[in-house]
Amino acid sequence: MVDLLPEQTPLWQRLEGTAREHFRRAGVQEIRTPLLEVTELFARGIGEATDVVGKEMYTFTDRGDRSCTLRPEGTASVVRAAIQHGLLSQGPQRLWYSGPMFRYERPQAGRQRQFHQIGLELLGFSDARSDVEAISIAWDLLADLGVQGLALELNTLGSGADRARYREQLVAFLQQHRDQLDPDSQDRLERNPLRILDSKNAGTQELLAGAPTLADALAPESRERFEQVKAGLAALEIPFTLNPRLVRGLDYYSHTAFEITSSQLGAQATVCGGGRYDGLVEHLGGPATPAIGWALGMERLVLLLAQGEVNSSPAPDLYFVNRGGAASAAALVLARQLRRSGLSVELDGSGSAFAKQFKRANRSGAPWAAVVGEGELERGVVLLQSLCGDGKESEFPLADQSALLEAIRGLLGV
Repeated sequence: MVDLLPEQTPLWQRLEGTAREHFRRAGVQEIRTPLLEVTELFARGIGEATDVVGKEMYTFTDRGDRSCTLRPEGTASVVRAAIQHGLLSQGPQRLWYSGPMFRYERPQAGRQRQFHQIGLELLGFSDARSDVEAISIAWDLLADLGVQGLALELNTLGSGADRARYREQLVAFLQQHRDQLDPDSQDRLERNPLRILDSKNAGTQELLAGAPTLADALAPESRERFEQVKAGLAALEIPFTLNPRLVRGLDYYSHTAFEITSSQLGAQATVCGGGRYDGLVEHLGGPATPAIGWALGMERLVLLLAQGEVNSSPAPDLYFVNRGGAASAAALVLARQLRRSGLSVELDGSGSAFAKQFKRANRSGAPWAAVVGEGELERGVVLLQSLCGDGKESEFPLADQSALLEAIRGLLGV
């Protein structure tokens, strides 16, 4: 778990602001859920057979003898909130969330035990167009952020009946070659066999080359739906490649699954992943509700945005140099009034010599300094001095603050 220092936060703010604007344009509303949930929500929502639930969650028993967990992802909490507050009875819901998640896993570049996600959940939408829209919102957001080398990988998991049929075929094949599977895949064979398709073990992947494919098990209607998704993406000129090994191993996932990767990230290339989960709402106790969603990892995106960019806080419009009891009091009043008018004003509160304050003013990046010392206070003026090295300066009456504000705005061009 890491601290985000002041020189890092501007990138985070840009990412969050851009995402918020894209969601606004798409008519998607924000929802905020607690960091802490009952453990059962994630055991059911993510699946007890997953590594997240089995190995990675921060779980503890509270004073009421209840098992609680810091959320490891956002979808289950959003679905729980939609059910609990009756949102689904009000019609389809277009929701987004952001915030910290927690998983106990090996920290690495772009991945910490406290990490942050931005996610989209479209609840109550069943047709292929909603899949295309969800993907397009993610694609356009990443492109607008300037992420390079974007690639979309796409697959279909079919319906529940398709997947059950395929599961039988896959398990029968893998049982014949059980001794060739890596240990993790052998464990998954009983609990979650579809996840074996996503194994990173080279030997297992070589074996899977001869395994039956989910595409061969799809019913005609599932094939037609996937064709509609592909046609919709083509109409939006969003390129994609088919990846038959891209899976979601739990029964309530269905049809479209996708990942968006960036060539800028090397081995950890995925920046956004998502898919359709038509059975999850009902599985968590709500009405049968089709849904699709995605989540993107903010740490990885910040790594991309930081490449070639200098992280720094935005410079203030004005740096206030001041010294002396009465002069400093007057400067505080004036700085507040200028801030309330919309200007960014950094007030030097050190009381140190003017020479030291001007050094800090230059480092701040502000184009102008406002100066109030005992001499300026006696004359009833504030001195505006350029910090651009051109020697420009002007004096304005302290009592005429509207004229001062107008002058400052003119100098700043705002």
